[in-house]
Amino acid sequence: MIIQALAFYLFAAVTVLSGAMVITARNPVHSVLFLVLAFFSAAGLFLLIGAEFVAMILVIVYVGAVAVLFLFVVMMLDIDFAELRTGLLRYAPIGALVGIVLLIELVVALVSWKGASEATANLAVPTPPASTTQNAVAIGELIYTHYAYLFQAAGLVLLVAMIGAIALTLRQRPGVRRQKIANQNAVQPADVAEVRKVASRGGI
Repeated sequence: MIIQALAFYLFAAVTVLSGAMVITARNPVHSVLFLVLAFFSAAGLFLLIGAEFVAMILVIVYVGAVAVLFLFVVMMLDIDFAELRTGLLRYAPIGALVGIVLLIELVVALVSWKGASEATANLAVPTPPASTTQNAVAIGELIYTHYAYLFQAAGLVLLVAMIGAIALTLRQRPGVRRQKIANQNAVQPADVAEVRKVASRGGI
């Protein structure tokens, strides 16, 4: 138990510090690397509570795909961060207003929060042994039965985010020639090639 407690405090401290460094680091590449560290630490916390499936998904999906994608995008795109910071003061009042509204909502939620009547009884219920059911089976039963509509709503949110990202990147720029597949397929051989008879030992 002492080793588990020490591992919990270690992973929790690393997760909190990494999350803080993600938003405070001045270099965006360092922010992504701290994000990867936070994901690994959170996976360690999931392992401590016996959710090995969630821990592996967190490492494979978020660290192996999402965070690496963020890192490549940040490193490969020629983003002028100095130019982005110039508009910070212009949008600071709007950001402060949104932050204040979110803070008020959090305070109201914390003040009005009350535990469910069956929460105390559920705390006294012993945890079923891991041999009775598998971790992935339990998660699938919760997601696809009790929280099926919320799961579909989360999918719709991700779909809207994907469409928004595509709409932002596919903007038309003047002076840039784009490939048009339909026009290329409609081209006839007579429009692009000309057959000429050349005399022997002669030029065109």
